[in-house]
Amino acid sequence: MNGERNNASDEAMGLLKRAGRWHIWEFLLWLVAIAAIFVLPSQMLILTEIAILALFAVSLDLILGYAGIVSLGHTAFFGLGAYGAGLFAVHVSGEPVIGLLAAALVSGLFGFLTSFLVLRGSDLTRLMTTFGVAMLLAELVNQAAWLTGGADGLSGVMLNPILGFFEFDLWGRTGYVYCLIVLIALTYIARRIVHSPFGLSLKAIKRNQRRASMLGISPTRRIVAIYTISAAYAGIAGALLTQTTSFVSPDVLAFHRSAEVLLVLVIGGVGYLYGGVFGAVVFSILRNWLSVITPQYWMFWIGLVLIIIVLVGRERLPSWRRLLPGSARKRETRMQQTVAEESK
Repeated sequence: MNGERNNASDEAMGLLKRAGRWHIWEFLLWLVAIAAIFVLPSQMLILTEIAILALFAVSLDLILGYAGIVSLGHTAFFGLGAYGAGLFAVHVSGEPVIGLLAAALVSGLFGFLTSFLVLRGSDLTRLMTTFGVAMLLAELVNQAAWLTGGADGLSGVMLNPILGFFEFDLWGRTGYVYCLIVLIALTYIARRIVHSPFGLSLKAIKRNQRRASMLGISPTRRIVAIYTISAAYAGIAGALLTQTTSFVSPDVLAFHRSAEVLLVLVIGGVGYLYGGVFGAVVFSILRNWLSVITPQYWMFWIGLVLIIIVLVGRERLPSWRRLLPGSARKRETRMQQTVAEESK
C-alpha cells in the first residue's frame, strides 16, 4: 500500500514538473513583446498600458481562476499600490524599484488584513464585501486631501533613474521596458506558484472546499496566502502606473477598473495566467480602435462583445488555448486522478 502511494506521489510530482515547463509559444510571446520595442517605437505608451493591465489581470486570476474567489473590489489593491508608490516618491525616495517593493508591501499587508473578510459567506457576500472595501478606500483617499491631493490627485511625483542608470523618457520606451521586465518576472513567479503542490491544492479548494479539508488541505491558510500574493501583484501594477505617468488620482480606485479587469479575464479566460495577458492585449486594442472609430460609443461595442461571449458561451467560441501545442486539460486531469488515487 505504501509503495503504491509513493509511486502515485512520484507520478503526481512528475506531472507537476512537466506542466510547469515552459513551452515554445511562451518564449515566442515574450519575444514578440520585446520585439515591439523596436518594431512599434511610436506605440510605447499603449504597450505600457497593456503590460500594466496584463499584470493586473494576472493578479486577479490568481484568486479567481485558481482559488475561485470572485472580487468586485480588486481595484482597492491596485489603487493602494498606486498611491503607495506616489507617496513613497514624494516623501521618502524617488528610486522606482524600492517604491515598487514598498507598494507591494503595503498592498500585500492590506490584502492579508482583508483576506479574513472574504473567508466568510458565499460568492455574493464576497462580491459585496470586496466592493465595499474598495468604496471605503476610495472615499478615504478622496477625503484625505492633505495627504493624497483629494480629487485633484497627488502632484510632485518625481522619480529618479531606474537603479540610477535608466531615466524615464517622454516617448515611454524606458517605461515599457521597465513594465515588461516586471511583468515577465512576476508571471514566472506566478507560474511556479500555480504549478506547485500549493497551486494544485488551490484548485482542489476551488472545486470542493469541504472535500479538500477532508484530504488534509487547510483552505483558510491557502486562501489567505494567495489573496495576499494577489493583492501584492495588483499593488505592483498600480505602482507601475504611477511611476510611468508620474501622477496618481482617485481614478485608480474607480469601479470601472475592477470591471475592466474582469472583462479582460472573460475575454482571455480564467485559470490559465496567460488568459490575463492575451485578454489585456485584445481588450486594449479593441478599446483604442473603437475609441477612434466611434469615440462616443466605444463602450457600447465592448459591452456587445461581452454579451456575445456570455450568450454564446466560451466553450463554443474558438479558444486560443486549443491552438497551443499540448493539452493543459489532459495534464490537469491526469494530475487530479493521480492525487485522487493517492488519497484513497
